[in-house]
Amino acid sequence: MILPPFEHHRPRTVAEALAIARQCDGGFDYVAGGSDLLQNYKNRLNPRPHLIALGAIEEMRGCSDERIGGLTLLADLEADASLIPAYPGVRNAAAQVASPLVRQQATVGGNLLVETRCFYFNQSEFWRQSIGYCMKADGDVCLVVPQKEKCYATYSGDLAPVLMTLDASFHLAGFAGVRAVRAREFFAGDGIAKNLKRPEEIVTHVTIPRLSRGMLADYAKLRVRDSFDYPMVGVAASLRLDGERVAELHVVVNAVDTRPLPFEEYTDTLTGRQFTAALIDEVAHEVMVQSRPVKNLVLSTSYRKKMIGVLLSRLLRGFAGDRQLAAAGV
Repeated sequence: MILPPFEHHRPRTVAEALAIARQCDGGFDYVAGGSDLLQNYKNRLNPRPHLIALGAIEEMRGCSDERIGGLTLLADLEADASLIPAYPGVRNAAAQVASPLVRQQATVGGNLLVETRCFYFNQSEFWRQSIGYCMKADGDVCLVVPQKEKCYATYSGDLAPVLMTLDASFHLAGFAGVRAVRAREFFAGDGIAKNLKRPEEIVTHVTIPRLSRGMLADYAKLRVRDSFDYPMVGVAASLRLDGERVAELHVVVNAVDTRPLPFEEYTDTLTGRQFTAALIDEVAHEVMVQSRPVKNLVLSTSYRKKMIGVLLSRLLRGFAGDRQLAAAGV
């Protein structure tokens, strides 16, 4: 498929990118690696007349155990040895995105802002024309839940869920200056609005608080082709223990709704409980029961729902195994 025509801009600083964005008067997209955006452009999914490429902005690169640049390649994040003892869940999530070749191109910021997905949206122009356009591109009605108020396209980035469990913050630069938004508060409950980022804002970097360093954290996902696909469902969890009891437990379920879904209201009630196999089974079951996958991906909602419990159980049992190895000095 051929890309539509657009004017290409290549700023070298964040300030220059924002200046170009102001001149484009809303008719632009930012592009980093382009692994998601450009395939959507080929399908004529909301293309813009201007593309502002961020790849030359050096201030958005680099990764440490406290700061991850928005232009950091997922392959570099996967290979960063400093993240393994500090934030293993972040490294593991990056390693599960798409394929090794895509991770050489895709960026942290791009994965956080990945377009929401839906069976009726992620199709060719010819396919969408034949069935009728949806409100996310060219139409005015949602084809998942027929109405004109809300888009039900599903969030499918892999990094955001585990960053939410670690209480990370996303740092944005825009016309009004710079600001930080907690990852847990960043995403919106609509497949078109998606998040709190203003159109001109750029996710410059991510920070993770030192208090989250060393927490047991991981991410698991279900996909049709395990070597490449977006998630059909994903689960992130992080755990801090006080002896044998839960000091903190965070769970985020991914790819079942328009945003990654945190379960803080439930997991907060588990503080002080002994971390046992029985508790693991209880948590996995309760999170599964509370989850309501939207019917807009190729796998059935009942299967995706069941797999939430399976994946979460695996993660928590993995934490229990890590705990036993640490106690044994392995």
